[in-house]
Amino acid sequence: MADLADAEIDAALALGEKQANTEPRARSARYDRASGRIEVELTSGAAFAFPARLGQGLEIATEEELAQVLVSPGGYGLHWKALDVDLSIPGLAAGVFGTKAHMARIAGQARSAAKSAAARANGAKGGRPRKSGMA
Repeated sequence: MADLADAEIDAALALGEKQANTEPRARSARYDRASGRIEVELTSGAAFAFPARLGQGLEIATEEELAQVLVSPGGYGLHWKALDVDLSIPGLAAGVFGTKAHMARIAGQARSAAKSAAARANGAKGGRPRKSGMA
């Protein structure tokens, strides 16, 4: 029985080493007040930044709160203790700033020439049709 537990531990350690070499892990993170971005340096030497206000739970945080960013143990995520917010490094690196619902809200806030033109055209037709009174 002890041999099985040792084998499982060895397998878990080997998997952890493999993931450390293939998945993005944070070495450090900081909030840059001038740009309003969270800047992340990865263990690979690469770096990326994202607008802090895109992160779920960071939308209305103060600059002082944003500056309190910590790298989670193992470099898997970023943590803001006072805000009780955690964001994953693999998710952030892929452009995912929160849950599906949060991402849908962000997408709905996007502005583009096409979206503006469609809204104007819809308005010229009298706007959104009223819901029928079916009960």
